[in-house]
Amino acid sequence: MRTSFEPTLLDDGESALKSLIAHDDWLPPEYAKPVLESYQSYALYIDPKARYSVISFVWAPGQGTPVHNHTVWGLVGVLRGAELCEEYSVPGIGLMQSTHQHRLACGEVDRVSPTIGDWHKVSNAVAGETTVSIHVYGADIGRVHRHHWDVAKRKPQPMVSGYSNDTPWIGAR
Repeated sequence: MRTSFEPTLLDDGESALKSLIAHDDWLPPEYAKPVLESYQSYALYIDPKARYSVISFVWAPGQGTPVHNHTVWGLVGVLRGAELCEEYSVPGIGLMQSTHQHRLACGEVDRVSPTIGDWHKVSNAVAGETTVSIHVYGADIGRVHRHHWDVAKRKPQPMVSGYSNDTPWIGAR
């Protein structure tokens, strides 16, 4: 959903997220732990009214997401390592094309939203190392109904991503 305050919110949020990821001494080890089977998304904080959420994503070497969307605004800041982000156009029938890719280095922040580009695939860009990024979304992203691109069916499929932990680090649901 586009809001008239989204550009300001993203500007202010990016500034705050850059300040947070400028220091790598605050995230407890259990929220930065890789798992070999799949990348992890640990809920750090979920607003009680589900207006926003803060998540740590942990990527072991070689891990990445499928192509997916968010349906809400989001900010991605790299705390450790680096990410490769491949952006995609809104899917058509049987077609999903990468339009751009970029590397997000430690300390950098990226933006997503339906208005500026919402479909992407993210992966660890550092061979042999774990990457940790902090994501802030304009909803409780683990409970948002959204989509991933099903390569075999060649069309978007519904998904709700959930989280790798049962309760957020800060505050209780």
